[in-house]
Amino acid sequence: MTTDLHAAAAKHLLLNMTSNGSLGDDLFVVRSGEGPYVRDDDGTRYIDGLSGLYCCQLGYSYADEIAEAAGKQLRELCYSPLWSASAHPAAIELAERLAGLAPAGIEHTFFSSGGAEAVETAWKIARRYHALRGEPGRTKVIARNSAYHGLTVGALSFTDDPGLTEPYGPPAIDTRFVANTNRLGLAPELADDAVFTAHLLGEIEEAVLAEGPETIAMLIAEPVQNRGGCITPPKGYWPGLRALADRYGFLLVADEVITGFGRLGEWFGGSRFGARPDLVTVAKGITAGYAPMGATLAGQRVAEVINRPGAVLNHGYTFGGHPLSAAISLRTIEIMERDQVLQNVRALEGGLANGMAALAGLPIVADVRGAGFFYAVQLAGDLPDGGFSDAARQALVVDLTPRRLREAGLLARVYNRAAPLLQIAPPLISDRPLLDRIAEIIADTLDEASRALAR
Repeated sequence: MTTDLHAAAAKHLLLNMTSNGSLGDDLFVVRSGEGPYVRDDDGTRYIDGLSGLYCCQLGYSYADEIAEAAGKQLRELCYSPLWSASAHPAAIELAERLAGLAPAGIEHTFFSSGGAEAVETAWKIARRYHALRGEPGRTKVIARNSAYHGLTVGALSFTDDPGLTEPYGPPAIDTRFVANTNRLGLAPELADDAVFTAHLLGEIEEAVLAEGPETIAMLIAEPVQNRGGCITPPKGYWPGLRALADRYGFLLVADEVITGFGRLGEWFGGSRFGARPDLVTVAKGITAGYAPMGATLAGQRVAEVINRPGAVLNHGYTFGGHPLSAAISLRTIEIMERDQVLQNVRALEGGLANGMAALAGLPIVADVRGAGFFYAVQLAGDLPDGGFSDAARQALVVDLTPRRLREAGLLARVYNRAAPLLQIAPPLISDRPLLDRIAEIIADTLDEASRALAR
């Protein structure tokens, strides 16, 4: 069967973000899961150190409960669109539930099928909001260096990665990129939060003024930036973004596709940093990976404008707010509350932080950063500036590190980009022994890589 699967995949399946023609025999087939573990098609068990792709907040042991909710919904109503003047109970109930969990003032939800669609929706809502207020010239976006917000045409405009953007030509939306909150390699005085925050906000303000405040529709940022390696903000950064948005009239968008639904120990990760956004994008953890779903949450002052009598939001998705996905999301939220999943993250994040911080002394480690159950290790190479020669990159980043992690039974993400990274985002139901084991496997792997680097 394994051979059949590999052959069928090679013949018929196009994988995401993959050189399909160069895959060879490297296809990794995940067949089953239980708790925080998955098994491949040979039956080998691995710790799922990335929660699938930041999705499986509950791991893989709640299938019976989720199936019960799904079956009940399917027997009642398998599909009905949120289109024109039509809705269905599951979407209405979920929108109400989200309003109760969201940051203060965020009370409305527009459903989609995933994170990139949620970002596209945020853009369209922002454009519609400004146009209805008599400012149709607000057509530009501020995003951050190394940011990733999705691969649809609009979301790709806010994604700062030439490898992803250049194959498709000029961006659809005019976007100005500003510095992210990574301190590695910066001047020593920027180690102080107040100084660093003022520096970052000053650059954003300069960008807004250079573009023209009357042209800026929105600023989009993740509470902890995924691309570039779990980059956390300094104190005062998100309140400062709010102040700039208020001063210059653009909307502030918190992209919580990864950081939402418990990843940082809060329903919305921005809450840890004082974020008060106008729009919030979510996906992934909203259903704990049991079904596809995305959503864009809007604040009351935005909704009051786009919901004016006679105004039309000409935007929608066939499967946005699908009854099955909505029912699964409602049950996911219920489980997370009942089993105190967010409390588990808060209780154990300190131990994980300590285990990850202990890696900082290894020669191949340039930086360790993150929050909650979301951490990254930036790797340092053999060149004087900390970069990797081609030979060292191939040997240590492409080969040794991912291979040793998997041999030790851990699935993690190893980026082979300008700043090579090792990243983890374990299921939120993980216990302390499992988190300690994750840190131990990473330590052993990077210790071996450090010794190889020194040779």
